[in-house]
Amino acid sequence: MQEWQEEVLAEVRAGRRISDRRIGDRDIVDKVRRAVLMQRLPPGTRLPEVTLGEVFGVSRSVVRKALTRLASEHVVDQRPNQVARVRAPSIEETRETFAARRLVEGEVAALLAGRLDAASHARLAAQARGEVEAHGRDDEPARIEHSLAIHHLLAEHSPNRVLGAMLTDLILRTSIVIALYKRPNLASCFLEGDHAALLAALEQGDAEAAREGIQRHLESLEALLDLSPREASIDLMAILGRSREQA
Repeated sequence: MQEWQEEVLAEVRAGRRISDRRIGDRDIVDKVRRAVLMQRLPPGTRLPEVTLGEVFGVSRSVVRKALTRLASEHVVDQRPNQVARVRAPSIEETRETFAARRLVEGEVAALLAGRLDAASHARLAAQARGEVEAHGRDDEPARIEHSLAIHHLLAEHSPNRVLGAMLTDLILRTSIVIALYKRPNLASCFLEGDHAALLAALEQGDAEAAREGIQRHLESLEALLDLSPREASIDLMAILGRSREQA
């Protein structure tokens, strides 16, 4: 844990307000986004400005900026005169988001087949190994981070920058949906062999295999979702405090 995080936690636990310069809206965005992705904040969770201000020890104006950013990333819903909530995408929106990502990421993968240099392949392979190792030691947060890194690397290297930017947005949106609606009794969304097969297709320059591999991967992930409503009692101080410690 970094020094500033230790100071923030100490101040929050002592019940004192800290300077807004210590922690800004981007820090709050990172912590809330991570808590959603790590499945600590379920869909529909209320995020009151006053409570978040107390959790992070900042003014409501800083919290409002953070919530606006989170809304632009489709992490939370903001409506006039209502408390912000973690997004709860409809079944229709979820299906449409996955369909869009299959089209965009499938095309990016096809464009990248045979075009990645050795260094980029090595980075992808390292993340794929990291995912397998994290899964083997039951470290789901680390596994998720490695998996996301693989897809973000594809977006980063996309020969078509517009498609790359679209993919970056869709990766976040689908990742949040997976975190929100993964079946409660499912320990992990790990799909053994999927990323290794994708990397092989990219290295061999097989555009159609890369496209089809991505599409099958995303179809399998979508099949793991449980879109039924969920209710939960949430302690924001405990959850977001813990997420700061693990950041």
